[in-house]
Amino acid sequence: MDSCPMVKNILLLDSEGKRVAVKYYSDDWPTNNAKLAFEKSLFAKTMKSNARTEAEITMFDSNIVIYKFVQDLHFYVTGGEDENELILAAVLQGFFDSVSLLLRSNVDKREALENLDLIFLCLDEIVERGMILETDANVIAGKVAVNSMDPTAPLSEQTIGQALATAREHLTRTLFQ
Repeated sequence: MDSCPMVKNILLLDSEGKRVAVKYYSDDWPTNNAKLAFEKSLFAKTMKSNARTEAEITMFDSNIVIYKFVQDLHFYVTGGEDENELILAAVLQGFFDSVSLLLRSNVDKREALENLDLIFLCLDEIVERGMILETDANVIAGKVAVNSMDPTAPLSEQTIGQALATAREHLTRTLFQ
């Protein structure tokens, strides 16, 4: 476990520093008030940064924080001071790219709030208990799309993969009846 890179939290905040979606994987912030205080102070430190084109890195409260801003959303990944910045940056990029794929490149607060379930599924596919599971956005978005598929939706509203999965499920059900 000591050699396995760990993530302490992944934050998605709006342009005012308010929560959109957050997941904590560390006991460094034991209470909700401690978490909110961390988010507020981190946002205050980074809000004047120009992290719109590329991800930025900073040390904050003995943690490495990688962050990126897109429209009115602020994406953050926090790791311990000994973590590899490139790995944390890959987590951030995987999170951002998978959200962008699932929201069809319309990455803004309104769209994120309307698809909050997909964002939390992305977080679950990327990190579990602080351990990094996946950073490839296509793999993450594919797993989320399959998990969030509504089998009752008309085939015309499903992707090809979803339609095939639905057809396979119907075929399996009819064969085993």
